[in-house]
Parts: sequence; C-alpha cells; structure tokens
Amino acid sequence: MTPEQTLALSSHALEIAIYMAGPLLIVALVIGLIVSIFQAATQINEATLSFIPKLLGIMVTLVIAGPWMLSVFSDYFRATISSIANFGG
Repeated sequence: MTPEQTLALSSHALEIAIYMAGPLLIVALVIGLIVSIFQAATQINEATLSFIPKLLGIMVTLVIAGPWMLSVFSDYFRATISSIANFGG
C-alpha cells in the first residue's frame, strides 16, 4: 500500500465520520442552545437539565437518520473491502 493510497483511505474515512456525525451534533447543539436559553430566562441553574432533552433528541435523530447512516457506512465499508485486492500490489 502506497502512502497516497493510505492517505486517500484515511481522508475518506474522516469525511464519512464527519458526514455521519453531523446530524447528531447539530441536534445536540440546537437542543443545548434552547435549554440554555430556557435556563437563562428562568434562572434555573441545574446542570443535568439539558441531559434528558439531548438524549431524547439524539435518540429520535438516530431513529430517523439511522437507516441513512447505516447505508452510508455499509457503502464505504463495501468499497473499502473491495479495494483491498488493489492495495496488495
């Protein structure tokens, strides 16, 4: 395996990881922002208040986007496994 192939494989893996983590991180960010605004408005300073809404939001996002994430990962995995024969040289 040449350094260029290794770099391309690693770069594609990082792109897929960011692409798949994006929806989950955006949902957690939006829910955290909403809960923070609510806490600032009501002056409730409970650190664990944002945990349950974030957990529920990420679970709903996984249910909705889970099949898409699984297909993206399985396509990447299938392409990586099929190209192993080319890497052997």
